[in-house]
Amino acid sequence: MSQFINDPKFIARLQSGDNSAFKLLISAYHGKLLIIARAIAGDVFAEDVTQEAWASIYKAIAKFEGRSSLSTWMIQIVSNEAKSRLRREKRHSSYGDIDEVVQSVDPDNFNSSGHWSNPPSHWDINTPELMLQEDQLRQCIEHTLTVLPENQKAVFLLRDVEQIALSEIAETLIISEANVRVLLHRARLRLMATINHYQETGEC
Repeated sequence: MSQFINDPKFIARLQSGDNSAFKLLISAYHGKLLIIARAIAGDVFAEDVTQEAWASIYKAIAKFEGRSSLSTWMIQIVSNEAKSRLRREKRHSSYGDIDEVVQSVDPDNFNSSGHWSNPPSHWDINTPELMLQEDQLRQCIEHTLTVLPENQKAVFLLRDVEQIALSEIAETLIISEANVRVLLHRARLRLMATINHYQETGEC
């Protein structure tokens, strides 16, 4: 889960200009920041946005004060870069027909924290790290994540991996909180199907 990046000793290495530490940070988080960039700015600009974000992170890391986790701080930077690119390109993010399907998702399925009130069998969303302990299942989940639409992938990453609040995710991705819930619901259903199939067959 890349928890090492919040280790004060690792952050101190970054702030001292340790290039090997920064390379390790890029290795751990480039893919995640790229997902956020794609969800906001689209495929065309995502790589450029992510590179710009890394440049900003490198320049600003010495001023990082630890008011949030380092990962949240980096996600905010890439989000800001993506939004700036959208403004420069005079484009708007497109999320398809999400607004049209919000009403089709029963709000009673979710509690105030965004988790299911009555989760399906086999799905313990409060402890996603437990599902990653078995290598083959982890590989199945990772494969499923690669084929999810970018906006679903981004919401799942921000909520269930980074544990960011729904309201913050909505602000980060420039969508409504209701849309965040829909995207999260869809991502979890897809991942749940993968997990249930694995538990029943032992295969992805």
